[in-house]
Amino acid sequence: MGLTAKLFIVAGLGAAFLVARWKDPAFDVESLKGARVLVTGASMGIGEQIAYHLAKAGAQIVITARRGHVLEKVVQKCLDLGAQKALFIPADMSVVADPDRVVTFAVDQLGGLDYLVLNHIGPSPFAMWDGDVEHVRWLMQVNFISFVQMTQKALPFLEQSKGSLMAVSSMLGKVCSPLALPYTATKFAINGFFGSLRHELAMKKSNVSISVCTLGLIDTESAMEKIKPYSDMPGLFIDFVPSLRDYMIQNLYHYEP
Repeated sequence: MGLTAKLFIVAGLGAAFLVARWKDPAFDVESLKGARVLVTGASMGIGEQIAYHLAKAGAQIVITARRGHVLEKVVQKCLDLGAQKALFIPADMSVVADPDRVVTFAVDQLGGLDYLVLNHIGPSPFAMWDGDVEHVRWLMQVNFISFVQMTQKALPFLEQSKGSLMAVSSMLGKVCSPLALPYTATKFAINGFFGSLRHELAMKKSNVSISVCTLGLIDTESAMEKIKPYSDMPGLFIDFVPSLRDYMIQNLYHYEP
């Protein structure tokens, strides 16, 4: 058996041991009762469902996305589910002033902030990159820079409440893949920034916790419709061996120049 194989086995055994021994403290749903939460990208999908779970726990919620008429319906459902308070503010995260405006609104309406959930994304084609630099720049503002802006604005309030920040990322921020270059770049940026910010807050003994949620391919109608012309894959794979990676890419994706 080669040295590389032995190292993989040792690393695997070590990881298994740590998983077996490590026990995270149980999360108490009751702690969300009355919690002041701002959720972005909450008009549909993951953000909408997060808002409903928070509502069931009795949280105070501010949600945001671009479409005010849709947010209004989500807010009403949140109130029906038991939210102590539910408000919305339409915003376009490609507009530089909007991220700060949303945080200010949430803090003013809720009297502070306990949780910030950064979940919004901008639309991007699932296709070969056509060289459109302006789209990359726009998407970076929506998917990444606005996350940073909202974090900077919210951190003082999260410090006061010993709060938490959650940034929703993707496996495409860990594993390179074709047909989603601008999106992938923004997710790598999120993983790098918030992973490093977590370390800096720990160094400063900050009482704010950072969670980066790295999601795989989710079986939503919009996601499946996007990848359908190009791939039949049910999920993503890890980028370990370059030759194997290239073989899998060539066989998982359908592309005709």
